[in-house]
Parts: sequence; structure tokens; C-alpha cells
Amino acid sequence: MNGDGRRHESLPDPEWPVLESAVEYETGWFTGGYDLVEQPNGSTKRYYWAELATAVVVIAVEDGQVIFVEQYRPTIRQTQLELPAGIVEGGESYTQAAERELREETGFDATSSSVLEECWCSTGVLRHRRGFVFAEGLTPVERDLDDNEFLSVHTVPVEEAVKVAREQPTNDATLEGVLLAREEGLL
Repeated sequence: MNGDGRRHESLPDPEWPVLESAVEYETGWFTGGYDLVEQPNGSTKRYYWAELATAVVVIAVEDGQVIFVEQYRPTIRQTQLELPAGIVEGGESYTQAAERELREETGFDATSSSVLEECWCSTGVLRHRRGFVFAEGLTPVERDLDDNEFLSVHTVPVEEAVKVAREQPTNDATLEGVLLAREEGLL
């Protein structure tokens, strides 16, 4: 826990000596800094990192349709069709966060959800863990969007999900989630 109410993963003890660890900036969204590391040859180097709260991506299927959300992403200045996703709150499991995010963003409650995979993302620069959750048995409920969420819900036939996930602009979370679900035989 990082004190922001969101879930943050602990780091293991380092294999290479960390001589200094410094936070250079903090925002409400991420923390950035560096570790001064002694490398195996005895030299030292600053390894810069940005830490983000743990996140979840939801692959939800109902009646042969995968649930997507369309939203504008100011960071890349493009609108994307993507899987529902969001931050895992402190004390939440991946499945609890997935069910909450699915309900908030799409207006569907899931009767069943399971973790397909969890992994570290972009490990060359990020301290960010992501879980992928498959959800099914959906029933409509009222959406509860955050003040900064301007989403529209779209459904895509299961057999078209990989094609849609690969269309530009796409993102790693959407593509990975759809491919994981397909690999597990769920799509």
C-alpha cells in the first residue's frame, strides 16, 4: 500500500545491491524516481522507474459477445475500443476489482469471474502489476462512471474479438486480454 488507497505490489529483495533509492516526483496518478544500482561488473547506474497502482483488465462475455468500451485517450490523442479496466483498490482482489470496474464502466454485474493471468508490465521502466480477469454470467445494472470517464459500451462477436483488438489504435492490455482468453479456450 502506498498510502493513496490503491493497491501497490511489494518488491522483492534486490539481486543487485541498491545503493540509493530516490523518489523525484509524485502525482496523484504515479510516483517516479530511480534506484542507484551496483551492477555485476562493479559499476553503478541509475535505473529510473515510474510506479503505478496495480490494475485489472476485464474480458467479459455474454451471449457470444465480448464487452468493449470506447473512450478517448488524451495521452495518445486517439479514441480506442478497449476492454474495461481500472485500478485495484487497497484490500481488493483482482476479481473483486474486475467485477466493480465492469459494473461501473459497462453496467453489467458478473456472476462468475476468474483470474487468467497476472504480470509485471513494461519492466524496463514501470513498477506496475496487472491482472487479467475473465467474467461471465452478466446481468444489466446501472453504470457508475467516474467524473473523468466518458465511455460508450460496445459488444463484439467472440469470433471477431481478436481482429477488433488488433485494429489500430490498440493497446497492450486489450490485446493481451483477448489473446489470453482465446488461449484459454474462452473465446
